[in-house]
Amino acid sequence: MRLSEAIGLLTTDLNIDSEIPFITIQPHKHRRLKTDASERTIPLTGISLWAAKQIKQNISEGYCFPRYVINHECKSNSASATVNKWIKSVGSKNNVIHGLRHSFRDRLREVEAPLDMVEQMGGWSLKSVGQTYGNGYNLELTQKYLIKIADDLRV
Repeated sequence: MRLSEAIGLLTTDLNIDSEIPFITIQPHKHRRLKTDASERTIPLTGISLWAAKQIKQNISEGYCFPRYVINHECKSNSASATVNKWIKSVGSKNNVIHGLRHSFRDRLREVEAPLDMVEQMGGWSLKSVGQTYGNGYNLELTQKYLIKIADDLRV
């Protein structure tokens, strides 16, 4: 997800007790979404599920990342600067947070996820009218591809 989507999450957006745990990306008063396609659900697996559980355990309600929501306004530039500084300290000086979205897309390609599923999970703008038909891919199927990505990283 986009960094601004993450820092604008509420604890109620984390659904960790479902049969398939998931996160709901939806507009809030304190944070809009970039496109209509940005509104979506994403399964939580592996480290993302662990992180969601930590947030739920340590923050009873409200913003998941209150440090970056000031006066009910998301401060995504501050979050981006903080994360980019850390990324550069552990990686290359050319690495930035937005690169994670690019590598996410590449990883989904590597496990042969259908293109419209990739667009759905990333919240990218839809390219055709046909992509707006129906309900999209369900959590079970999108989870399957996210697990494939995790398995691919372990090799």
